[in-house]
Parts: sequence; C-alpha cells; structure tokens
Amino acid sequence: MVSKIFSATTCGVEATPVEIEVNDGRGNFVVIIVGLPDAAVKESRDRVKTAIENSGFRHPSGRTTINLAPADLKKEGPSFDLPIALGILLASGQMEAPCLTEYYFVGELALNGAIRSVRGVLPIALEAKKRGKRGLVIPAENTVEAAVVEGLEIVPVRNLRETFEWLSGARNIAPAKVDIHALFRQYGHDDWDYADVKGQEFGKNALKVAAAGGHNCLLIGPPGSGKSMLAKRLPTILPPMTLDEALETTKIHSVAGLLTGLHPFVGARPFRSPHHTISDVGLVGGGANPTPGEISLAHNGVLFLDELPEFKRTALEVMRQPLEDGKVTISRAAGTMTFPSQIMLVAAMNPTPDGKELRETRSSPMEVRRYLSRISGPLLDRIDIQIEVGAVKVDALADGPSGESSEQMRVQVQEARARQLHRFKGKRKITCNAQMGSKEVKQFCQLSATSMEILKYAMADLNLSARAYDRILKVARTLSDLKGEENISDDSVSGAIQFRSLDRQLWG
Repeated sequence: MVSKIFSATTCGVEATPVEIEVNDGRGNFVVIIVGLPDAAVKESRDRVKTAIENSGFRHPSGRTTINLAPADLKKEGPSFDLPIALGILLASGQMEAPCLTEYYFVGELALNGAIRSVRGVLPIALEAKKRGKRGLVIPAENTVEAAVVEGLEIVPVRNLRETFEWLSGARNIAPAKVDIHALFRQYGHDDWDYADVKGQEFGKNALKVAAAGGHNCLLIGPPGSGKSMLAKRLPTILPPMTLDEALETTKIHSVAGLLTGLHPFVGARPFRSPHHTISDVGLVGGGANPTPGEISLAHNGVLFLDELPEFKRTALEVMRQPLEDGKVTISRAAGTMTFPSQIMLVAAMNPTPDGKELRETRSSPMEVRRYLSRISGPLLDRIDIQIEVGAVKVDALADGPSGESSEQMRVQVQEARARQLHRFKGKRKITCNAQMGSKEVKQFCQLSATSMEILKYAMADLNLSARAYDRILKVARTLSDLKGEENISDDSVSGAIQFRSLDRQLWG
C-alpha cells in the first residue's frame, strides 16, 4: 500500500513543499529513503523505527520505500521524522485519517516517540497558508512561532501517540491561537534608555539623526568613551516594528534555529554585535548548506561592529554589496539563495592603534595611517555619519543632566520618518533618506545659494572627498526633517558637514 503525506523544507528563508510517499512492500526487512536526503534524513529510519515501536505501534517487517519529492531538491534536517512515521503507519494499515492531506506535518522524533522542536517552522506555516492548506501540525515547542500566521489551523502535538489519536478522532486538540499585540508587548520591550547616557550629547544627537534617516554611522573614540553604550541603545529610538517586519525578521531567526520556547518571536528590532574574529561566512552567511549570517540576523535592526579595524579585511569587503542592495545572495552549484539584510550599520573604533586620542598617542603618524587604512574607502562610502566620541569627564558622570530619553528621541525620529514616507510615496524600495539614489538626491536635496556656498567652502577648506558630497546632502535632508523644515536650511548643511569633518582628520 502506498501512502502520501505533506511536509515542507526551507530554502533560504522561504519554504518549499515536500511530498512524502511511503510504500509498504514485501521482502526482507529494509528501509530505503530516496529523494536527495542528507545524513540527518537518512538517519531518520532508525529514529522513526524505534519511536514507532516505543509508541505501541508495529513497524513493517518487509521492504519499506520512502520517497521525498521533488526528487531533485536536497532534503535536510530531522523535521521529516513525524511525517515519515505517520506515512508508515498509514501505509501499513494501522491508521485511517481522511483529513491527512489537508495538513502539513513537521517534527523530529525522539526514541520514545516524543516530538522535538525544529527550525524553520514560521516559513513553513506561511507556505502552508499560501498553498491553501487547512493547517499545520507541529511540535508543541514551536506553537507561538507558527501561530502568528493568521488564517491557518496550528495543531501542537507532544508525541507520536498523541498525533495518531488526534488524526483518528480519539483525541481533541484545540488549535493554538496567539495575541499578536501581546507578543509585541512581551517580546518588544527593551530596558535600555538614552537617559542613562551622560556627557555624550553630540553622540546622542548624531545617532538620533542616523535613526531618523536610516544612515550608517561610525563612532571614533578612545576606550571607555561610551561608544558601545551609545550603539546598544540605538534600537530603542527606531520606529517600532510593523507586523510584516516582525514576521520577516522572525523567519530569519527561525531558519537559523535561534528561536526558543522562551523567545519564540522577534518583536523588537534586533541588535547583533559579532566579535571581530568572525569569519566571512559567519558575518554574511553561506556554508555548504547556506544559512543566514549576522548581517541577515540583524535585518530590520542594527548591526554593531566594535573595533572595526580588527575585523578581517575580506569580511568587511564582502559586506559592501549587502549594505548597498539590502540583501545577501549566495550562489552554490545546487542553486541560489537570498537572505534579506536591510540593516543600519553602526561601527566603533579607536582613533589610534594604542587607543589614545590623536593628540596623546605615542604611535607614529605612519602607524596611525596604517591602522586606519584597514578600512577601505568603498566601505566608508557607505557610512554617512562619522563622528568623534571624546572621553567623558568625571563631573559630567556624577552631576551631569540625563538629557533626552529614548522615548522622547523616538517620537522625533518617527515624525521625521513619516515626512520621508510621504516624500517618497510612489518610489519603490525607498523609505528613508539613506536609501536615496543620485536621482532622488537631485530632486529632494536642492540647496539655496547660501547653503551651496557653505558646502563648497567646506569641501575645499576641509579637504573633503567627492564621496562626502552626496552623504552630506542626505544627512542635511534628515536634519531638516527632524526640524520639520520643507527645504534644507543653512544650519542643516553646517550640521551635516560636522558629521563628515573626520574625513579630513583621519582619512584626508
């Protein structure tokens, strides 16, 4: 007898349907799995056999053939254990389930029949809804992750016996439901606050501008000046995530296996801070079985690179295209996968090799230049704001005012972003000033005669490079948006120039 059951596998951050056919034949005992299974799928024959017998069922004693279709798609991971087991029970006549084809099934089996959580459940749930399936049967630990998909019946199960009884009508399992708004409240809260930062008002203002325009930012200062403290609080002033953004980000974390029962949903903008020893693949993604890297795990959030010059040059260079395109494309012989990477890059570094400020360093000018040259010009091209973060005096730490809170700053950022959304209405894939191309810069960043003179003077006097020109215009546009100005003011141009003055001091 041949049975058919439906499941799915992930390819990149999307899911692809997989049909599992099981034939219970005659002959000597053997279990054959075909359809490009990887090692984890091949090993399922032993897990499934033991789980079936320990759950009180009988495993066929003849030749069992299991086909995973489509045959030209590589199947990976242990998530096919549950559908394979159910297919065997159906093919051997131990189970009748007329509604079987209306559901997708995923889950890893333990030897005692318990069903363990698997990665990639959210993309599979979205695919099941897209294919018009009635529901999805999943491990109980993955319940919240899948239940955020509305219009799909989510059936959480804990073991093979329970799944069998539900399919046979002997047990009732209520479909799981979640309150999306409660999820945002529970998993979207952040305890960080810019009110805790004292003595770095210029740095706070620069990051507020960066958040308002979606600009990448570089913080330069000695150790202990507060660079990391400023960067870690940046997600608290970004606009709250929309449901679509949260689902897209959660999909990436689901595929990467980062979701747990305690954190099954990404409701706050992610903040990723990899160590400078990270590999190229770890940062951008890839591998034999491509998985998302840190730049994709930070999608819709912030990627913080501390000690920027210490990162491998090759790792930094492969970031250039994802920063420009907002996605990572990984090509392999078996196919091409794309991971989204719409991020804000915030980097931090010391001004000199010994960590001292320029006026205090014992490093020679050649050593300083060699240290700074580890960061290529093309990468700097993609960083709109470069500021110096000086050491904070003790008086400012002890008695200084707290300044603006994250909530106050977020309100200003949201108002500026709303102006940008209105301005770019009808412009595909442009939602903030940092995403403007040369055409949009000419259209929306026109300067008065006075402002143009200020910019020309600065370009010549401060020895700013040509690459700084468009960056200054974009940041000036954001500064005016924060002030509610329709046109770019002289003060906004001057303020944007301040954020690029380090071009002359460090790289000019």
